[in-house]
Amino acid sequence: MARGRHRPINMPAPYLRRVWLDPERIPNRNAYPFALPLLRDEFELSFDMAITIIVGENGTGKSTLLEGIAVMAGYDDAGGGKGYMPVDHSNAVEEMGGSLATALRASWLPKITNGWFFRAESFYSVARYLDSVASPYADFLSYSHGEGFLRFFEERCQRQGIFIFDEPESALSPSRQIEFLKLLHRMNGTGRCQVIMATHSPVLMAYPNATLLRLTKYGLEPVNLRDTDHYKVMREFCDDPKGFVEAAIED
Repeated sequence: MARGRHRPINMPAPYLRRVWLDPERIPNRNAYPFALPLLRDEFELSFDMAITIIVGENGTGKSTLLEGIAVMAGYDDAGGGKGYMPVDHSNAVEEMGGSLATALRASWLPKITNGWFFRAESFYSVARYLDSVASPYADFLSYSHGEGFLRFFEERCQRQGIFIFDEPESALSPSRQIEFLKLLHRMNGTGRCQVIMATHSPVLMAYPNATLLRLTKYGLEPVNLRDTDHYKVMREFCDDPKGFVEAAIED
């Protein structure tokens, strides 16, 4: 019986269909993360497509939201997979968003919590942990930063599950971001992978047939790639790099 629960389920992604905030579960409205403007009592987020991409400026709560969803799904808020705790939190200084999970409720169809939570900040802690427990089979740290990321994604992110990526472009050159898009395409092609991703990269935002959402202090809203601030800035830069930089540094 227990073995059967680990077999692939013959249903397509998305599996996590909706998350919402339960105000009665909020311990302190004035404390982080519940003080974020995003987290009003009526906050909810629906997932209609297998790939959901969230964009927005720093400080709006993208990472906090992803950390809360990840912890709710059974992952450590520093990153990793189910059952991994590769980071020692005992001396942590940075406040994490995992506590948001205590006030989140979710609708699954069905509940599949296999997968991975990727945070660029903690990738090397996770990779070091995997190298130590799986050596000589893992060996992610012998590769360059971007190569290690991609090899990690290739090996871990095509099985059935829910995959949460927080700014995966952090260590990827533009050409490596194209490789990551190809990986997303393969994941999407399996029909068994749900992806929730926060990014600042217009290249990754352009993935076709994904739900693209913009996060501001007023909440989440659907957005077209060309209407994002990230795309507009990059377009202005590409049109006139010299003039753009001169204007920026003189402002």
